[in-house]
Amino acid sequence: MVELEHVTACYGGTAVLNGVSLRLARGEMAALVGPNGAGKSSLLRVVTGLLPPRSGAVRLAGTDCPTLSPRARARLLSVVPQELPRDLPFTAYEFVLLGRTASLPRFGGPAAQDLEAVEEALRLTETWELRHRPLPAMSGGERQRLALAMALAARPEILLLDEPTSHLDLRHRAEMMSLLTRLNRERQTTILMVVHDLTLASLHFPRLLLLAEGRLLADGAPPDVLAPGLLETAYGCPVRVLPLPGTSATCVLAHAAPDRPGPCAHNRAS
Repeated sequence: MVELEHVTACYGGTAVLNGVSLRLARGEMAALVGPNGAGKSSLLRVVTGLLPPRSGAVRLAGTDCPTLSPRARARLLSVVPQELPRDLPFTAYEFVLLGRTASLPRFGGPAAQDLEAVEEALRLTETWELRHRPLPAMSGGERQRLALAMALAARPEILLLDEPTSHLDLRHRAEMMSLLTRLNRERQTTILMVVHDLTLASLHFPRLLLLAEGRLLADGAPPDVLAPGLLETAYGCPVRVLPLPGTSATCVLAHAAPDRPGPCAHNRAS
């Protein structure tokens, strides 16, 4: 469903992805992990077409991305951004209805199936009761659940998410991950999600893609990718990887090296 072949992408003259190749089959669920500035969000932008690659090829469902019209791309995939602006002038219902834009006729309003998709998405994300409230009146967590609802309203084959759990409390984080897992299992939705919490990634994703400095450093099952040596290379700090009792997942903790002077000490010395 998603294929990158030797993709290099740049902002101006600065490369943010360097020769990245990966393939996600239909129904796969994978997490993009890595330090800040590794290229995770840039990779999502390449897949959506917002950041054209300098070189290499990007394909969606076997079709080269440059040949897909924006409308065809929007029917194929949906994106959940990291954060929504606070001042969007919509009620929750109006905002989620925007997710049906690519399916609407060029002239005319939504049909019954569009309204059904919106209600389903609102109920799946437990935001149905918020449908009449304006977005500026909502918390960050409520807006984030509505961002997911808008993406789900499109009923996409591919779902891209950029750290969607960052504003969620523990209950809603767990419920979002349960919902994504169910969508993946029951609808065969292909899911690619940027995740900063490595413990969360090991709990919910069968495949991890570790990016560092714009390169794909590792690609595989959580026990293989969340190895101390690989993580220390990627993040530039010592880590501890501990088993979580009663699960096959691991807890990843960073700890400062005791003999490494911090930036404050360096500044004092200079």
